[in-house]
Amino acid sequence: MSAFLSTALYAGSMRFVPGDLVALLLTTSFAAGLNVYATVATLGLLQHAGWLSLPPALHILGNWYVIAASASLFVVEFFADKIPAFDLIWNALHTFIRIPIAALLAYRATAQLSPSEQIICTLIGGAIAFAAHGGKTAVRAAVTPSPEPFSNIGLSLGEDVAAVGLTWFATRHPYIAAAIVVCLLIAIISVTRWVVRSLKALFRGAEKTLSSEAA
Repeated sequence: MSAFLSTALYAGSMRFVPGDLVALLLTTSFAAGLNVYATVATLGLLQHAGWLSLPPALHILGNWYVIAASASLFVVEFFADKIPAFDLIWNALHTFIRIPIAALLAYRATAQLSPSEQIICTLIGGAIAFAAHGGKTAVRAAVTPSPEPFSNIGLSLGEDVAAVGLTWFATRHPYIAAAIVVCLLIAIISVTRWVVRSLKALFRGAEKTLSSEAA
């Protein structure tokens, strides 16, 4: 682990110490769970501009082809994610994109660790992305029945800003960014439990109504 932790990681003129690197991985994994294309594009632009020096295995993110591809997909998601009902399908499909890519980023960022340590970091990165993605999907499922489209649009815009903002902020203030992510994870777990309970109550009520009408 010492070989990897001694790798130079810069944001501007600031050197990242081991704790900073952990905080950065924590934050980017969460951001990828919200919007993986925005996260990859932001990391790539920061790397290409010289404001952030990623681990060698992630230098490819600074390639213009990778930046262009992720930015183009971000534009597609920017509009697709704001269409009520369709956003649920979009997010369901991205379960198989956001989480694996977040795990892959964590895996590549820890390439110099031992195999077991690298797998642990990969699982943690994927789990954090899964929590962010799951919370996002649960909130969308609760909001989608609303007849007006502004709730969905507002949530989507907030997620876009959070993905880009947290990724950038983590390169400047990694510990604060990580603390924000921990608070968001706690909030997501609480909200998800509330949404699940509400949906169960809704389905039970509908089932009782149908049963009484049938009787």
